[in-house]
Amino acid sequence: MDKIAEKTLLLPPITLEEMSGIKLMNRTDTKFVATLEQLHSFLQAVLGQYYIQENNGKRIASYHTTYFDTADYHMYGIHHAGRKVREKIRVRTYLDSDDTFFEIKNKNNKGRTKKKRIEYVEGNVAEQELFINEKANYAYSDLSKRIENKFSGQPLVNKGKTERLTIDCHVKFHHLETDIHDTFDRLVIIELK
Repeated sequence: MDKIAEKTLLLPPITLEEMSGIKLMNRTDTKFVATLEQLHSFLQAVLGQYYIQENNGKRIASYHTTYFDTADYHMYGIHHAGRKVREKIRVRTYLDSDDTFFEIKNKNNKGRTKKKRIEYVEGNVAEQELFINEKANYAYSDLSKRIENKFSGQPLVNKGKTERLTIDCHVKFHHLETDIHDTFDRLVIIELK
């Protein structure tokens, strides 16, 4: 068992059902980048302050995400330029529960994120097109799948159940147009929501 898995066993569990009440579809979030070594220290520091989500006996969840963008990568360009107001459109699969959602995430100039989503069913193009055309700032016909990632995550919630913390590691990227793959095994992304 690796050191991260050992540390997660020290945190008390919270079920997926209990976590579902803390959806945070309208939130502010802050991201931090750390190393695996820093994560070990962090997990030690939060003992007694957080629960860790446990689903079917697992405390480390697996995710697969496919991001959509325009032909000229307009959404990526806005994000890379540092614009505060921006949108992401993605399909996120929670591999352990097999739930998949088509999501639109909008961030405003105050750092608040609002997320809208529908259940994603492969091949149900009419519903997806209607969802994007009604809820997004982009037309469905202008979008295509551009990049996908896979990662392991540890969802935590504070004892007061007022904030969530996600710890993402073992991040893998695949650019669907160029077929370039990359992996960041030593990188950890911590997001406070």
